[in-house]
Amino acid sequence: MIAPPASLRALYPFESRFLDLGGLRYHYLDEGRGESIVMLHGNPTWSFYYRRLILALSHNYRVIVPDHVGCGLSDKPRTYGYTLERHIANLEALMAALGLEKITLVMHDWGGPIGMGYAVRQPAKVRRLVIFNTAAFWLPRIPWFLRLCRLPILGSLVVRRLNLFTMLALFVACRRGGRMSKEIRGGYLAPYGSYADRIAILRFLQDIPVNARHRTFALLRSIEEGLKQFEGLPVLIIWGGRDPVFTDLFLESWKRRFPRAAVKHVAEAGHYVVEDAHELIIPWLDEFLEKNPV
Repeated sequence: MIAPPASLRALYPFESRFLDLGGLRYHYLDEGRGESIVMLHGNPTWSFYYRRLILALSHNYRVIVPDHVGCGLSDKPRTYGYTLERHIANLEALMAALGLEKITLVMHDWGGPIGMGYAVRQPAKVRRLVIFNTAAFWLPRIPWFLRLCRLPILGSLVVRRLNLFTMLALFVACRRGGRMSKEIRGGYLAPYGSYADRIAILRFLQDIPVNARHRTFALLRSIEEGLKQFEGLPVLIIWGGRDPVFTDLFLESWKRRFPRAAVKHVAEAGHYVVEDAHELIIPWLDEFLEKNPV
């Protein structure tokens, strides 16, 4: 899918752009003018997750939102190295192609290690951080249901054949009643309509480093070790308190790493904190950006 269905235009009224990555189409949005804000989604979402923030902030800022390869409107190749290393390299290529400087990174879920992986590689280009329910450091335990979804046969059935991981997330990750309407659910599901379209969802799960032998462990550790260089940057942490994966233990870990960060804890919000609390988040972002010019 290289364009959103017409039924989504009211919710997602943006112009699609593509960067060629060695023959692969890497989809991104580029809305507004001004200081650069780069928003990075997680799994199993896509740039649709940030639609309300894009509409609000693009009046005063330039907002860039890519879809990771395999996600959203980007190509979904069957044979591809869907690894953290590749996703960081793709983001770095996009930032270079657009010539971005003085970047504000906004990160959720897998957007955290991808964004901070880029930041560690290009620290001079990053000026502000906004963190939503994510991690860029290793913790040795992950929930049992994520472990099950990583298994080759079971994961292929649950994640790709039945699409249960994505559908379950729509009900578990958004905790405030009435927020996840039929139309919004359709928006999240639109790019993942077939077995083939869901390959990156499974590969993201399989790329979680559960032990030191995992291929991504060393890279994630290096990103974790590089976080301390950003302690002096303006940091805003907005956290949904009802997240079954990124629990408040992750929030406390971020606070230890960035003790001067502004922290907004939304106790009733889930993992899709932007979906649950956008009416609070938009003014918090406006205030943070205005108080911390680049």
